[in-house]
Formats: sequence, C-alpha cells, structure tokens
Amino acid sequence: MLQRLEWTVIRRLDGLLQGDHRTLMRGSGLDLADLREYQHHDDVRHIDWNVTARLQQPHVRVFTEDREMSAWFLLDLSPSVDFGSGSQRKSELLLGFVAVLARLISRHGNRVGAVQYGALGQAQVDAVLPARGGRAQVLRLMQLVRKGVAASSTPSKNNGVTRLADLLRSATHAVRQRSTVFVVSDFISEPGWEKPLGELARRHDVVAVRLLDPLELNLPDLGLVTVRDAETGEQMLVDTHDSGFRQRFARIAAQREALLRESLNRAGVDTLELATDDDLADAILRFVDLRRRRSALRAGQPLPAHMTR
Repeated sequence: MLQRLEWTVIRRLDGLLQGDHRTLMRGSGLDLADLREYQHHDDVRHIDWNVTARLQQPHVRVFTEDREMSAWFLLDLSPSVDFGSGSQRKSELLLGFVAVLARLISRHGNRVGAVQYGALGQAQVDAVLPARGGRAQVLRLMQLVRKGVAASSTPSKNNGVTRLADLLRSATHAVRQRSTVFVVSDFISEPGWEKPLGELARRHDVVAVRLLDPLELNLPDLGLVTVRDAETGEQMLVDTHDSGFRQRFARIAAQREALLRESLNRAGVDTLELATDDDLADAILRFVDLRRRRSALRAGQPLPAHMTR
C-alpha cells in the first residue's frame, strides 16, 4: 500500500511541496535568531520582557528552528469512523492520510509517532507508538493503523460513546517534546474535548484533521431505511422519502457543522477537512496553501501573487 501511495499521491506532491518543511513542521529551537514585535497568535512564552519594557512595545524572541522534529498522530478509530457511503470509508481515508503524511515527514529526517484510540471496541487509548524516524517506522505505523481499522470494524458489545477528551489528555503524557500533532477524527464525541484540545495547542503545533462523509450532511431520498448508531448500537427506522425529515436532518447537520468549526477556531488549531469522496492529494495541497498563508501573515510578509487571487 505504501508503494502504491508513493506512486499515486506522494510523487504528485513532490515538487509542489518543495521548501515547505517549515510550513508543515513548525517549532522552536535553542538558538536565538532575532527579535520582532509581538503578533496575534504568537506564543506569549517567547515574549522578551526586558526588550518589551525598554521599547514599550511587546517583542518576542525568534529562534532558529530545529531541522529534526517529531510529528504525532492522535488517531480516533472509534466505530463511527468505520463508515462510508461510497467506495471509501472514513477509516480507509485515515489510513491513507497517515501513510502519506508520515512518509513525507520522515523523508526529511523527522520522527513520527502515534496514539490510537477506540480500535478495540472500547472508549479508551489502546496503543502508543513512540516517535522514531525512517521508512521502517512508517511501515510500523501503517501496520498499527491497519490492525486498528480491522479491529474497529468487528462488532463488539463493549462499544461505548467516544470521549475524544481522553485521547487528547493522553497526548500530554505521550508527547513530551514540542511537536506537530495531527488529531485525526470525525469529532463525533461526547462534549468536553474543546478545552484539552486548546491546552494541547498551547504547547504544540496542532492540526485537526476532520474526517467526514457526504451522507452525514445530507440524506438522499432512499425510502424506508434502518439506520444504526455505530457507537451505541441503537437502531431506528426512518422514512427518507419524507422531504420534511430530510430538511430537518440537513438543518441539524448544518448546526453541528457550525458549532464544530467554531469550537476548533476557539481552540486555536488549523483544520484540514477530508471527505470520503475527495482527492487526498488535492486536500493536502489546499491545506499546505492555508499554512503558507498563515506563515506569511505571521511573519508580516506579503502573500505571493497566486495566493491573493
């Protein structure tokens, strides 16, 4: 699978991502490079208080970035991720994304690790893969995720409601060094994950990778359909031929979308949305373009011409 992804996706991204090492992997090093005025979203821990007091204007220390860094994948493999209305399930999309990003990151000499949640049919962290470098580590990561996907698709009587907050809190113990953290989930969870996500983002560069399927936003007219809650096992017979029911479903889905995006913005994380009917390479390129814009704005640099269109 990795060879296929290297030929179909990674080769396509090569050349388009040149020079984006700092865009994808941001962090702080030990060598002081410069001082500049404080900007929105700067880490307040980098404020130089002596310079700030002398110039009467907040200034932050800018460090030379370490070339060798760590990236962690926090993987939600709860039952709701094992869903797809087309040829691809959200869990398969998760596996492809992790394989591509882990390979791209590890080729620069960086380390990748993972914390896996919900794969064994229980609402808990069930595996931690310490961060290491190299292609062999990518294969170990893929093997872990493939086993998790297979296990999560097996019906279990122990399924519980997803508590994404538990996964996020576990990362504070597993991820010690400042890292880039990808939270890969459909964010179908009990409330209460927003605060741990914000706390994680204050220490690390956090990216929320949101998995979704078009059927979760709009229901087509399929007549009488039995729907099942993957997390609780509860079943219900619904009439999708009823236009009023479809409209209510779409309205509630839109409200949930707006609330989710507001929560992610409030946590201060970048968001990449991956749909099961989307092209993985195109989605990653859209995200990299967003990161380029953010980096340019934070550095006070003008945007390239192709980004201002």
